[in-house]
Amino acid sequence: MQESHPVRKIIHVDMDAFYASVEQMDNPALQGKPVAVGGNEIRGVVAAASYEARKFGVRSALSGALAKKYCPDLIFVKPRFDRYKEISNKIRKIFHDYTDMVEPLSLDEAYLDVTLNKKGNPSASLIAQEIRLRIFNEVGLTASAGISVNKFIAKVASDINKPNGQKTIAPSAILVFLEELPIRKFYGVGKVTTEKMYQLGIFTGLDLKNKSAEFLEKHFGKSGHFYYNVVRGIHNSEVKSDRITKSVAAEHTFDENLTSEIFMVERLLIIAEQLEKRLKKYNIAGKTVTLKIKYSDFTQQARSKTLPYFISDKALLFETTKELLYQERMKNSVRLLGISLNNLNTETKKMVAVQLKFDF
Repeated sequence: MQESHPVRKIIHVDMDAFYASVEQMDNPALQGKPVAVGGNEIRGVVAAASYEARKFGVRSALSGALAKKYCPDLIFVKPRFDRYKEISNKIRKIFHDYTDMVEPLSLDEAYLDVTLNKKGNPSASLIAQEIRLRIFNEVGLTASAGISVNKFIAKVASDINKPNGQKTIAPSAILVFLEELPIRKFYGVGKVTTEKMYQLGIFTGLDLKNKSAEFLEKHFGKSGHFYYNVVRGIHNSEVKSDRITKSVAAEHTFDENLTSEIFMVERLLIIAEQLEKRLKKYNIAGKTVTLKIKYSDFTQQARSKTLPYFISDKALLFETTKELLYQERMKNSVRLLGISLNNLNTETKKMVAVQLKFDF
């Protein structure tokens, strides 16, 4: 690792099957049963699956129909994002009892920099253990954690002992850990990239480490530089407690495909109202409106328009989106519509979203 950069104590906390676990906690009748949040046996996609459902191969982004085929006893539950956010806020309050250096990635996971912490505890592992225990006692859910010197390794480590476990990768163990790690478990290496690496003879971290920077950049572009560094334990991205919001969106998947623009306009008005609520809540406005269309054959299309001024009002969002809708004829029936707002005022003002010897 590069000695010119300080070694930090980073914890990555990841809630276990968060949405599904919240549903099981709130409804005891669902406990111990295979649960899918989102979708149904006819259409839609799974947003989250309980561990009981995962045993059958049910995963997020899987179609509801296929999920039901994999697990005939699967129970579908409608998502309650307000409830998930409520629980997430309770968990983040616990994080802030230990450090203000908290970078949320989503409602169910976050990075914490505890190099200097409010408890004066020199052990990041003990802090992670205490946080997980508090989440269980005060919220009623289990969490897993990864602990190491940077965000990349902490993120990878949090998946090792899931669910309800933690894994510490001390500085002296980092290189061996990464060399032995299957390439598919490297954070940032998705399914397509994994297959490409397999074709190039890269199956483990050691295989990756044996490739030159030139080789990796030739085959993976800018990502090649990232792969070259992280397999050597080099990842200098800091935990950023003030994250800048770059996009706000709302979308809806319909129970029946829409075949007429008239019906689509009706739905877009509702989506615009939902988006306005989110924008007003955080005092966000933007200039670029994007209409997202997903057709019945699962192909996607995006149409955008940039205005000369910031907007957040539902009427302006709706009128701009309606204009984009009629820009060209639909090529098929539509199963999903969404509106997003980019080029936000958060790019000019920050919005709160969110070698040393260590005792790990």
